[in-house]
Amino acid sequence: MFKKIIYLSILFLFIAVNQNAQTVVGKYAGEFLTLGVGGRALGMGGASVAVASDVTAGYWNPAGLAQMNYPQISLMHEEHFGNLVNYNYAAVAIPYGKDMSFGLSVIRLSVDGIPDTREALIDRVSGNVIYDISNPNSMIDPTKVKEFNNTDWAIYLTFAKRYSDKFYWGANVKVIRRDIAEFGATGIGFDIGGLYMPAKNLFLGANLMDITTTLVAWNTGRNELISPTAKIGAAYVLEILGGRVTPALDFDIRFENRRFASNFNLGPVSFDMRAGLEYNFKNLFSIRGGYNDVKQFTIGAGVKLPKLNIDYSFARFNRSEQDRLPDTHRISLILTLEEPKFLRGN
Repeated sequence: MFKKIIYLSILFLFIAVNQNAQTVVGKYAGEFLTLGVGGRALGMGGASVAVASDVTAGYWNPAGLAQMNYPQISLMHEEHFGNLVNYNYAAVAIPYGKDMSFGLSVIRLSVDGIPDTREALIDRVSGNVIYDISNPNSMIDPTKVKEFNNTDWAIYLTFAKRYSDKFYWGANVKVIRRDIAEFGATGIGFDIGGLYMPAKNLFLGANLMDITTTLVAWNTGRNELISPTAKIGAAYVLEILGGRVTPALDFDIRFENRRFASNFNLGPVSFDMRAGLEYNFKNLFSIRGGYNDVKQFTIGAGVKLPKLNIDYSFARFNRSEQDRLPDTHRISLILTLEEPKFLRGN
């Protein structure tokens, strides 16, 4: 079945590229997919490729989903740049059999209520709609101002499997939908992830995102290609201070020639670093800190209740007080159906 989906996506790519459409490599075409999910991961700066072992692994590293033993449901809401951008996430994942897991994740990013003045410029003398802003008689008619939304959707279908006690692998099929006013685009892409534990408490992870190059086809005839990104990471668990301390380090390797927009680069290959640290006290509460790829320091905290994890993270841009963007707050919930009848294998 997975092979059939890949063949269909390749056929879709071939048809779209050969319909006399303009096809370009969109350097930031998939940027909304990089914002991250989950209060725990984002409190650690997004350094979660080797850490994620719950339902959020469907986003960070599909291989991590195979570590689940109970079904989980997750929800997240983010106030991005204050209330300017609405960012929401929902996911469900279930273990299946002795060594497999399946997951569904949905991300929605939207800027709502954008004023549309394209048909609101009129000639103050005649009252007719005009399109020449340099016309000395031009004016905006407030009654003709409409609104539109800029909305991006991403749906992840995840499969994960435990190959051995030390190695897990997983894959995503993701569907992308983008809408801005009357224009829209659709795309499909694939991620492949792996998780390896060479020694006790040492975790190494990798997630190859958009591995076949994701095509986003607009109804205007323009096609954008999202280049592959390699996310690699490592984490180590230290049992000290009456709990567990987990330092984690990730690198995002891109091939889009970002240069000055990245932490550092080697020609067209760019590298962005994410670092995080978590202290978990007897699996009751956690405190976290991190540094992410957009040069933000992050902090966070979490509490574990019966069957429910509540996680919060906070981020602030390194700007002066005068031009600093609004702070970013994120809160997420993970509900675990932690009952014997739902245990993996039952």
